Amino acid sequence: MGDAVRVLGVDACPGGWVAVALSDGRFDGARFGTGLRALLGGAGHGEATDDARVVAVDIPLGLLDTGWRRADADAAALLGRLRGSVFRVPPRAVWQEEGYEAANRRCRELTGAGLSRQSWGLAAKLREANACLADARGDRLREVHPEVSFRALAGGRPLSYRKKSWSGQMTRRSLLEDAGIVLPGDLGAAGAVPPDDVLDAAAAAWSADRIARGRARSLPDPPQPGDGGRPIAIWY
Repeated sequence: MGDAVRVLGVDACPGGWVAVALSDGRFDGARFGTGLRALLGGAGHGEATDDARVVAVDIPLGLLDTGWRRADADAAALLGRLRGSVFRVPPRAVWQEEGYEAANRRCRELTGAGLSRQSWGLAAKLREANACLADARGDRLREVHPEVSFRALAGGRPLSYRKKSWSGQMTRRSLLEDAGIVLPGDLGAAGAVPPDDVLDAAAAAWSADRIARGRARSLPDPPQPGDGGRPIAIWY
């Protein structure tokens, strides 16, 4: 028998990041970390993630010099009534500003549209993740969007409940269990993370496993060319 296919799904959460590891598609640990770079140094029961074939992160990876990313528009169109979970990612120069007011002005200058405060709230983690992307080997680090992954888990059907609702969380947990990903009641330090963020990390890990096995799809398809030819896409 060959080596197990190990992957990691990562989601931003209050105070840092949460990761869920899968081994051959089955739950293999969860971990919380305040910094993404440090978190990627270990997962689950303390194993290093150097053997993780794919690390899927729920954060925009890859920025453009001008214009909007096609991945975000395609994801919003796919999700329909849940499109509010997707935000448009403006050009790189916007994220280089130090504060919201300046970033909003720069966004209007470059795109003709403003930047929401909610989007700007992700600035620090977006910068952190893209710094990790610049250092990552090959295409091991991939961008995902959990709601896109959950829709795929549901066979392409739209989900009726939002992820922060009780029904929404139960629906998403059931979809993961149907795919063989059973989250335990005790997640250790990661258990203090809001449930929807843990579920999102697990959905990211499901997509990471599909990527590792060559079964994933992307938005857009083919991916949009980004910096240095590195593709920009949301994978699921």
